[in-house]
Amino acid sequence: MSDTSTPIRAAKGTDLRCKGWLQEAALRMLENNLDPDVAEDPANLVVYGGTGKAARTWDDYHRIVATLKRLENDETLLVQSGRPTGVFRTHAMAPRVLIANANLVPEWGTWEEFRRLEALGLTMYGQMTAGSWIYIGTQGIVQGTYETFAAIAEARFGGTLAGRLVVTAGCGGMGGAQPLAVSMLDGVCLIADVDPWRLGRRVETRYLDLVAPDLDSALREAKEAQDAGEGRSIGVVMNAVDMFAELERRGIHADIVTDQTAAHDPLVGYVPDGMSLEAAAELRGNDPSRYIELARASMARHVAAMVRYQDRGAVVVDYGNNIRTEARAHGYERAFDFPGFVPAWVRPLFCTGTGPFRWAALSGNPDDIAATDAAMLKLFPDNAKLHRWIGQAQRRIAFQGVPARICWIGYGERHRAGLMINDLVRSGEVTAPVVIGRDHLDSGSVASPYRETESMKDGSDAIADWPLLNAMLNVASGAAWVALHHGGGVGIGRSIHSGSQVVADGTADGALRVERCLTNDPGTGVMRHAHAGYEAAIDHARATGLDLPGITT
Repeated sequence: MSDTSTPIRAAKGTDLRCKGWLQEAALRMLENNLDPDVAEDPANLVVYGGTGKAARTWDDYHRIVATLKRLENDETLLVQSGRPTGVFRTHAMAPRVLIANANLVPEWGTWEEFRRLEALGLTMYGQMTAGSWIYIGTQGIVQGTYETFAAIAEARFGGTLAGRLVVTAGCGGMGGAQPLAVSMLDGVCLIADVDPWRLGRRVETRYLDLVAPDLDSALREAKEAQDAGEGRSIGVVMNAVDMFAELERRGIHADIVTDQTAAHDPLVGYVPDGMSLEAAAELRGNDPSRYIELARASMARHVAAMVRYQDRGAVVVDYGNNIRTEARAHGYERAFDFPGFVPAWVRPLFCTGTGPFRWAALSGNPDDIAATDAAMLKLFPDNAKLHRWIGQAQRRIAFQGVPARICWIGYGERHRAGLMINDLVRSGEVTAPVVIGRDHLDSGSVASPYRETESMKDGSDAIADWPLLNAMLNVASGAAWVALHHGGGVGIGRSIHSGSQVVADGTADGALRVERCLTNDPGTGVMRHAHAGYEAAIDHARATGLDLPGITT
């Protein structure tokens, strides 16, 4: 896996290799990102999402590890696009690591320029949680996907997906969440991927029920499950365009249609229809411009098929991979006829600062997650969605690497959950500190006009001040490490986003860090949406006492 051919695994237990738990937490989560049970291509430092990496080179990885081990408790390591570049004296409450990935001056913010600079060894693509060392496997996006499909079910199908067919494609680190989320809501998911390894991996990790030998078999399985009202997910090794063409030819009705191929990167993340994996790899290396042209043409056909399903009454949604933009670049004029999932289904949650709250047991002991699960249910006894989610997750989600959990909770709730976890560590009920982080996909951490900030009420889709303010506030609040990235989720030139992690170590200082970060971080989401004019955000700010000058006074 590494240059020594030794698989990377996160350390377990309570023994420190570093001079403090903040440094140890960053190190263990970096290692976890590259665990072969977690990463898509750990030998090449790729965690997920096309080419999303944890470090620029193996030499850089080893230098990061060595620096974290010697880093003092009043020092901060700076990491520039996966390369450790400096250690500075700061103070004990400052972050131990600050990370910036793939940030380009706007005029130069294109895939072409990024790839030129990457080839020179000057940058790397950090995706979202790959380059900020907080990826926890496919589980990390499952609940957000579940919440989206649950909102669709509530609005269109009486609160359940039983008997409904969801058609999608792309079963990688992100897309692999879709089949499990659908089956958790008793729906049937048919998912195509050109790579049989990806489908097989999702079966092994229980995110996908089965891989059918062909489309005929897949459709028989889907029909049986629909008729029985049972949740089931079925993979088929096919190109998405070919699958849609055959479904249309047969007159197969779909209730929901989406896609989560890595279309944000047309060179690496998407295989054109009619092309084998081997042929794609050869053309990608020999003629990248031609490859991109063919990929975009294929995406145009792919999106056109999705639009035709919408015309026939299906709920069709872009799941944040930028496929609509690529289809439009090829000339398909109806590419944006269907909405992104955030403005269509998730924005009401963002208005209350509700988003991904994830925690990982640095002990490596699954019992620590069981203890925090039980405490979360006790802390929020009236949150029916949370109770259903944790029950489902306990039964159906396999841990990948460091045992971890995710749930969606809001402003006014996250800091309470964090303090509860800190108390469990202090009491010894949880055996080692816990790192608390989140996806970069959150209510106050992203400027992404094709995903999180699409169709903002005040037209502020492309204003990037908000994630910058979020990152700076998290630094000031005492986060353990903070990252600021360009291009994650939707590709270079199309987003700026930040990530923040805090460590519940059972100490009074840990409690202060947890309370400040987990109050302020989601608070920026309420702030961002209140200033965009969303009444739900304004009401939530007033109800919680959030001080927003000019709005809540």
